[in-house]
Amino acid sequence: MKVKFHLPDFAGMGKFNMVFAAMLKNSPEFFREGVEIASVYGVFPPSLWNGGRFQGDMCNKNFVKAVINYFNGEGIPLRFTFTNPMIEKKHLSDEFCNMVMHLADNGMNECIVVSPILEEYIRTNYPNFKLTSSTCKRITDPETLYAEVEKDYNIVVIDYDLNNKFDILEKIPNKEKCEILVNACCNPGCEHRSHHYRTIGLEQIAYANHVRKYPNAPFDSDKFAAEHPESQFEFDCQCVHRSLFDVMKLSTHVTPDDIWNKYVPMGFNQFKLEGRTLDLFNLTEHYMYYMVKPECRDRARMIFYRNLWTNGVIDVRE
Repeated sequence: MKVKFHLPDFAGMGKFNMVFAAMLKNSPEFFREGVEIASVYGVFPPSLWNGGRFQGDMCNKNFVKAVINYFNGEGIPLRFTFTNPMIEKKHLSDEFCNMVMHLADNGMNECIVVSPILEEYIRTNYPNFKLTSSTCKRITDPETLYAEVEKDYNIVVIDYDLNNKFDILEKIPNKEKCEILVNACCNPGCEHRSHHYRTIGLEQIAYANHVRKYPNAPFDSDKFAAEHPESQFEFDCQCVHRSLFDVMKLSTHVTPDDIWNKYVPMGFNQFKLEGRTLDLFNLTEHYMYYMVKPECRDRARMIFYRNLWTNGVIDVRE
């Protein structure tokens, strides 16, 4: 039995995930049955095509090569979150994103898509990449979901508002190609979610354009907000700051026992942990909670933190 987890952030949390992958490889006795890292997802900033979560910072070509080579060398695909819903035809020629695609075009890596324009561009120009249909599409109608699963996608990430609606999940065809996002931080049934994705998409485009023109000047998010009033929220969303223990209270939450006792027996074996904007300690708790045996969590956490320190990811003396 394989229980496949898709983990967040190969760029900003690359070393974190490298250390965790090494622990899974070297200490399998700590982990629940069948745990496997199926991919690490994210983008190399400043990817204009990125969506779902705003990603700042900058990566150079050598860093991109090194990260691709490391994870692929360990048999772990990178899955690019190219889920910006605001992509226009003019954005398809983005130099940085195409550079990343060329470097990762080895038949092992994948892309998560939302925009039909970008999806078609990737299918035509980079046919070696497997494609995932994103949860950002907000497909909550059962019949539309069933039709999406039948399309030519390697994986379809199910909208997490459907996570515990087993009458709908039972009828999904090809459950092995469906992915359950188990630790969603967003409010269940949030009416602002699609608007949030569009806002993030516009800001990501603005950021990528800014750093291309002014690589040494900071990006002014306040100026972006003033220049794009149509993209701003009517509320202050604090969902992304929720801890594991906050998320556990939501109706969309899926527990580890649910994964092994309900979803896997139903035929699902792909599970996503979100967390590209989580701090190191919060993300650690998610990893321990979902993938490590309950009786091994304290020891595994101690060893993991020690290994992070040894590898220079954290400094316990600060």
